[in-house]
Amino acid sequence: MLHSGSRNIGNKLAQCHISTAKELAKLADNRLPDMDLAYFVAGTPEFQAYWRDLQWAQNYARYNRDVMMARFKRIIEKHLAGGKPTKPLLEVNCHHNYAEKEVHFGEEVYVTRKGAVRAREEDYGIIPGSMGAKSFIVKGKGNHDSYCSCSHGAGRLMSRKKAKKQFSLDDLLEQTKGVECRKDEGVLDEIPGAYKSIDEVMNNQADLVEVVATLKQVVCVKG
Repeated sequence: MLHSGSRNIGNKLAQCHISTAKELAKLADNRLPDMDLAYFVAGTPEFQAYWRDLQWAQNYARYNRDVMMARFKRIIEKHLAGGKPTKPLLEVNCHHNYAEKEVHFGEEVYVTRKGAVRAREEDYGIIPGSMGAKSFIVKGKGNHDSYCSCSHGAGRLMSRKKAKKQFSLDDLLEQTKGVECRKDEGVLDEIPGAYKSIDEVMNNQADLVEVVATLKQVVCVKG
């Protein structure tokens, strides 16, 4: 199980479009409570440019994952399968923190899933736990009240800054027993105690997804 986003170019593109939106707000004399609320109007050239770049970045992120998984698969085949090609029982590739144009309640809308993934019927998704907790492969139930969505993971219980203050290196060693991973102060913000209980999160969204497989990691690489 691996993850990659758009490797910062998505962030750079977003900053460029946010700057444009703010300039437009000033020109239109929009008195927003905060300039970070600046927006584009659907159908305008600025919105079309933003949407084009957003889709490009999301596709680039997906391609990154495809390349990484292909390379990892070759390594596994070389060292564990005697060089023979293997065929996976199931391949799952899902976005999170992304936007998509969809139809809900009979209306075409733009859906932004932050910390969430799509969970339509027959959609497979990945819901990861922390460095020391199990993760899940799920199948969506198509719950329309949630806009066919489910959580992307356990979610943080506290901020990264608070986690670094509250936990020690000994806590990290204790909470990641049995997992081969980085065990230094540089990853204290990722300590399992900084996240919600993945079991509780899964129980709370039983109406959104069904569990297909439960994974317990033995190696966790933070790159």
